[in-house]
Amino acid sequence: MSTKTPVILVDGSSYLYRAFHALPPLTNSKGKPTGAVKGVINMMRRLQKDYPQSTLVVVFDAKGKTFRDDIYPEYKANRPSMPDDLRLQIEPIHQIIQAMGLPMLVIDGVEADDVIGTLALEATAAEQPVIISTGDKDIAQMVNEHITLVNTMTNTLMDREGVIEKFGIPPELIIDYLALLGDKSDNIPGVPGVGEKTALGLLQGIGGLDDIYGRLDEIATLDFRGAKNLAPKLEEHRELAYLSYTLATIKTDVPMPMPLAELHNSEADHAALLALFKEMEFKTWVDESTALLNSAPSFELTVSSSDIPDEQIQPVVVRHAAAGLSGKRLSDHPHRSRACPLGRKNQNRNLSCRRHRDHQLGLHAR
Repeated sequence: MSTKTPVILVDGSSYLYRAFHALPPLTNSKGKPTGAVKGVINMMRRLQKDYPQSTLVVVFDAKGKTFRDDIYPEYKANRPSMPDDLRLQIEPIHQIIQAMGLPMLVIDGVEADDVIGTLALEATAAEQPVIISTGDKDIAQMVNEHITLVNTMTNTLMDREGVIEKFGIPPELIIDYLALLGDKSDNIPGVPGVGEKTALGLLQGIGGLDDIYGRLDEIATLDFRGAKNLAPKLEEHRELAYLSYTLATIKTDVPMPMPLAELHNSEADHAALLALFKEMEFKTWVDESTALLNSAPSFELTVSSSDIPDEQIQPVVVRHAAAGLSGKRLSDHPHRSRACPLGRKNQNRNLSCRRHRDHQLGLHAR
């Protein structure tokens, strides 16, 4: 087992929906919904507490279609549109995550799972341990000796043995499982008439999808209900099975705006957090942020941040099109966080990223 500090990859979109549906509806005094905000941020804070030395990268789905919609127009077509009360909470969640100093990625044309899969594979190649925080079952296909899943809502960890225990198959057969069974939540069709027991019978008895279609004549000898008449059905829906396989496969070669090694947590902007928590009326977090601000030294601005060329300051929050790396920053945002451009090579390693920035800007404690 690696002794390296794991990187934490968070499926923000998964937790967004889960928090919205799992928690009772909350509103502030102005009637604005706040329940999903509180649920998601509470999970982020829990991860920070559990993994204080780890980089925590939060990934959200981008708006619009993905490459899967081009392959199969009915992909996720069964899902209702996002509730207005949830849509209103996305921007505050993004703002708070940025103010917490956490790297956040939103990549057009793909899903959060694909971005996470790409980062996880990059880490695996460097033998860097990865913990993926999600509630989605399809990400189980990524589990290996370096990658573990954690579900903060159920407080469970899942490694390779955990995947086998839960699904009855190892991680490398999860895609084949979804190809046969389908996935109603994503409207992945699967093979009509193939249920969980049949899919497991095929995978445990023969192997993956290629093995199954290469040994159709052996299916009748398998010991599960309906095996004798299953081969013709599988042959009839071969194209649908492989389409489902493609849709269920997490993409692991998404063009990224920067290497995983360059994504780092920065110091939280407690003033921004205080303003956001006041707006949400999260009293406990307001009190916490107030106490942190009151205990910190005040600073006097002697040089404007505009005096430093923008290209010398690297944005933490990144949005770009997966089809081609544009290198463009996320449009200006009042609460976006910026990483220290020299943080990893700072000659004075006692300076935090924020203090190094303050040193550049001429911010001196009074």
